Amino acid sequence: MYVREATVDELPDVFNVVDGGLLAVDVSTVRAAIDAGDVLVAVASKPGEDERVLGTLVLDGTEVVAVAVRPRRRGQGIGTVLVETARERRGELVAEFDDRVWPFWESLGFDVDPVEGSERFRGRR
Repeated sequence: MYVREATVDELPDVFNVVDGGLLAVDVSTVRAAIDAGDVLVAVASKPGEDERVLGTLVLDGTEVVAVAVRPRRRGQGIGTVLVETARERRGELVAEFDDRVWPFWESLGFDVDPVEGSERFRGRR
């Protein structure tokens, strides 16, 4: 597996992974992020081989808009590699999320605080 920037041709695959993660991100947001070079994909193999999208991370500057991994590939460290690659490229990252994924962000060393007036949380690292 390796991580690289997504191409516009991969928009359907990227959006399917995001949508499969039940994330509230629309296709126009994903398309704009791909155009800006703000979408990373984890693919199955090396360039020219099996480049099936296993997971994706969508950024807006240093904010993580979405991180999602295909259901059958979850728990294999793909999300972790995507977040770490984004940190290497952007430095500090910020993410907003609900309590079901709090352990994931905390395991990556994010400082997590509740978002005032919301049931969501914000992590920063």
